[in-house]
Amino acid sequence: MAKPFTPKRRAFLKAIGAGLPASAGAVALVSDGVVSAQPKRAGGDAASGRDVSQFFNSRERITVDAVVARLIPNDELGPGAKEAGVTDFLDRQLAGPWGSGDNFYRQGPFRQGTPEQGYQLPLTPAEVFRTGLAKLDEASARQHGGKGFAQLSPSEQDALLTALQKGQLDMGALPGAVFFQMMLDGTMEGFFSDPMYGGNRDMVGWKLLGFPGIYASYSNDIERHNVAYVRPPMSIAKARASGHGQHGAMHGAPAAPAAGARR
Repeated sequence: MAKPFTPKRRAFLKAIGAGLPASAGAVALVSDGVVSAQPKRAGGDAASGRDVSQFFNSRERITVDAVVARLIPNDELGPGAKEAGVTDFLDRQLAGPWGSGDNFYRQGPFRQGTPEQGYQLPLTPAEVFRTGLAKLDEASARQHGGKGFAQLSPSEQDALLTALQKGQLDMGALPGAVFFQMMLDGTMEGFFSDPMYGGNRDMVGWKLLGFPGIYASYSNDIERHNVAYVRPPMSIAKARASGHGQHGAMHGAPAAPAAGARR
């Protein structure tokens, strides 16, 4: 049984360390009620650094912003998933090869499997998201007087997400728990991936964990120990722009001792 959804950052980070279980729930042959996954263009906001949408339409983007803001909230520890640009990360992924299931085996048979067997649906991730977001807004409207998910209070949103995680929302032929887990996995990936993929804006995820970024790969300081880490995290794009790493990445300070010097 899935644990109830709780949008608390410390619980979220603890779950990462423990390893999140795969979603359980019946996996049926999905055919009816699936929404077309063709990319939908929407306007972007260059001033805010947001991408022009490659996949989400304007309503979907609003709903995704609201969902990821509950999965990793903005709190006393720092910005949340919405502020970190996770919606842009998901938008890029769904518009690309992963979204279209280019590397998925999709020839069937499509039967209910065990969590250890992984994803078993005939749908591409793009189809899962397009259908799931529409069904989530429909469920919200049914239960809350026509309001979409993004219009609900945080507590109302949490209640819907908990029901979705437990497979208790009417999502048609799409298993709600599968959609919830795909959103949660994508949110985590977007929050902690390199910023070049659209998420982790300003490296907020790395700063939260104390992860150094590309500094984690270095060669010229490999035999130095107990050296304090004193630099901010570095992204791939920043490293490329500065020429960093062409001759071995620098760990921090102090400089490596001269040849023959006592260590």
